[in-house]
Amino acid sequence: MEEKKIQNSQSTIRTPIVVATTLVVGILIGATFFGGRRVGGDISRSSNKFKEILTYINRSYVDSVNTDSLVDYSITKMLEKLDPHTYYFPPQEADIARSQLESGFDGIGIEFNVFNDTLYVVTPLTGGPSETVGIQSGDAIIKANGNKLTGKDASSANIFANLRGKRGTEVKLEVKRRGFKDLLKFTVVRDKIPQYSVDAAYLMEDKKTAYIKINRFTETTYDEFKQHMTDLKKQGMKQLLLDLRGNPGGYMDRATDIVDELVGGKDVIVYTDGKDSRNNRKTYAGNDGMFEKGAIVVMVDEGSASASEIVSGSLQDYDRALIVGRRTFGKGLVQQPIQLSDGSELRLTISRYYIPSGRSIQKPYEKGHLENYEHELDERGKSGEYFIADSIKNNPKMRFKTKGGRVVYGGGGVTPDIFVPRDTSHITKYLLELYGKNILREYALNYANTNRKTLEKQAFTAFLKDFVISDVMLEEVKKMAVNAEVKFNASEYARSKEFIKLQIKANIARHVWQRNMKNGLNNEYYQIIYSQDPLFQTAIKQFVKAEKLEKDKKI
Repeated sequence: MEEKKIQNSQSTIRTPIVVATTLVVGILIGATFFGGRRVGGDISRSSNKFKEILTYINRSYVDSVNTDSLVDYSITKMLEKLDPHTYYFPPQEADIARSQLESGFDGIGIEFNVFNDTLYVVTPLTGGPSETVGIQSGDAIIKANGNKLTGKDASSANIFANLRGKRGTEVKLEVKRRGFKDLLKFTVVRDKIPQYSVDAAYLMEDKKTAYIKINRFTETTYDEFKQHMTDLKKQGMKQLLLDLRGNPGGYMDRATDIVDELVGGKDVIVYTDGKDSRNNRKTYAGNDGMFEKGAIVVMVDEGSASASEIVSGSLQDYDRALIVGRRTFGKGLVQQPIQLSDGSELRLTISRYYIPSGRSIQKPYEKGHLENYEHELDERGKSGEYFIADSIKNNPKMRFKTKGGRVVYGGGGVTPDIFVPRDTSHITKYLLELYGKNILREYALNYANTNRKTLEKQAFTAFLKDFVISDVMLEEVKKMAVNAEVKFNASEYARSKEFIKLQIKANIARHVWQRNMKNGLNNEYYQIIYSQDPLFQTAIKQFVKAEKLEKDKKI
């Protein structure tokens, strides 16, 4: 995995984080489909007025003013009058946003977590510069080049500013390691750190079902997908379970390339329509795909957006896959990245995209009312603050047909063929507080480091089958929580207990076995997590229907 702060697990549960990720990452859907270009032009009367006002402020306003921040704020507020996905990135944010979809960045090569205002190394990336000099899991990085990384200085912005940097440059780290009284000092030479977009790719226990999870569509996604598919086919895969849950999108052409590997014929995969005819494009299938026959089931949820909706919606329109889960986010607008002269970037909506049936999956929005758009997910069906159902009412005016004649609807995301409500039975305030304090991950990391030699002696298959989170371990977790000022609640703990055990076991496996992987896969973690996931368990039971869908294009 890439060098980044691990998000608290509640982000997979709570709607606002899903929305934020979708809005920020998903907007990059048109980045390579159209390519970036610089723009200029005559200064209009309106821009002259803006410049005039700014000049007066700079010259005569009673207090000192940062005019750059005023300009950035003005641009942001102006764009709010357009659509929800036109977006402006100041220079520093633009670099970070681009790096998320590029094939890698320059840094020290660690995955880290911030716990109790201290930066802990979860794992040094295999073959990376930190592993080379001896940084270990569980190390606490106290300073970088003399700059504190603890307390109020343990912010993501400060950590990235100190640990990332130009390839070949040095960063001097001061590290606290368990068992050592004094801080250890390391000099790490920054290098290119690869990023991966495929989280898991493995053959399931039946030896015929391949599982692939894609977290976003980046520069390398298509190549990663092809390599994993090649490996899985060699192992005997006959059917594919594709997981796009929580995938906020990314590069459109990587998504369409993957669709082309899964569908036959030469029909359209996606087309775009905008005010400027130069932005109207059609992308067709046509390559001899590597898996054009064989059952496919695709898992989606409300966090699946943009490029994820192109893949799931196109496969549905082709009657090539059965879609299982919850209705997708509903983003069908294409953005063009425009680099500005100061390094900032404008992501401008230039067209809408449509999938093979002719439907747009863009959900309705009212210009200038972004807040309503963000909270649309809350209105789909809920109990308290958690999804349990989807109250979508398909618009009969947006009725379309797949190639096999099945009825589908546009105007609000991709509606799954098989709906699976969100399981919220285990979600309690106590569990969320454990997440908020990173108790479960911190405990798993400590346990893995303390027992690593014993754990590594056994195969993962034995760990998966036989390892049990004991009551003694759970008592240690509860004590750790109390020390972190998480008040114990017996009834809530009872509701969340099995899920807590599952999370601890999965994270122990991740810390023990993932470090041996050089391709970013986290197979062991997901095999444990999904052993009790209702949506996953429902999806793997749908291959009989998926096979029938493929044979007669009906279900």
